[in-house]
Amino acid sequence: MSHVLVVANETVYGSALLETLKRRAEDGVDLITVLCPVNVPREGYVVYEDTRRAAAGRRLERTLEALREADVAAHGLVVEADPAEAVRDALNQLEPPPTEIVVSTHPLRKSGWLRKNVVDRIRDAAGGLPVEHVVVDIKGERNDVNVLVVANETVVGEPLLERIRERAEQSGRASFLLISPQSNPEQCPTPEAERRLRRALTQLRSHGIDAHGQIAHPDPFMAAIHAVRDERIDEIIISTFPGARSGWLRRDLVGRVRRETGLPVEHIEVEPAEVEAALA
Repeated sequence: MSHVLVVANETVYGSALLETLKRRAEDGVDLITVLCPVNVPREGYVVYEDTRRAAAGRRLERTLEALREADVAAHGLVVEADPAEAVRDALNQLEPPPTEIVVSTHPLRKSGWLRKNVVDRIRDAAGGLPVEHVVVDIKGERNDVNVLVVANETVVGEPLLERIRERAEQSGRASFLLISPQSNPEQCPTPEAERRLRRALTQLRSHGIDAHGQIAHPDPFMAAIHAVRDERIDEIIISTFPGARSGWLRRDLVGRVRRETGLPVEHIEVEPAEVEAALA
């Protein structure tokens, strides 16, 4: 029995991948299994990890529905594993065993998987099975937007939360990753930082916004760069206190992130009194 194992996360419902799988079915493939590995950051403490899994599940379900509507026998799983490890596990556990593998990624400029050599590592794990790499430009197809939000104390400020709500309304498929640089890299996240981040995420999710977050590297510049390398990020929002009150502004964080990433970077200022009011 011919059995195609598909490995994809954010690109799983892209038209280029769906057309590839439909052609496989037309050529006589009997079964398609789709694996969606959940994005896991290389460092940092993840808050609301369930949002990542839920988002992957929604993408997977759209893919399976499209394949079934085309009379393609398909099923899938969301897995919390490195993509190459997920392939190794699948090859050992799936029945009937896969006869080929299809890996889907964003284009090179947007793909964390390509930067981390995931496709090559899957080829190594495939044990000689054919591996096809499909490139999907999701943003061009579906107007999906991934927004990185960098904020620490100001993460609960209403000006920032309102801007995120506005951005979500502008794009029905926007998702937001909030990162809060931790104060001390030698310690676990402080209760205050985690409490602020959870509060912000809870408010955003109550409006139906796809948002998740993590406590990140203490240097906000490095925290932003790590996120851009790990995730598909289309634009960035940086939130600070105004003017001289902000050490981030004194170190030209906004300009440095804009120059290093080449992405659109928006700056939102939040007054200390607005943070106090949000936490009162």
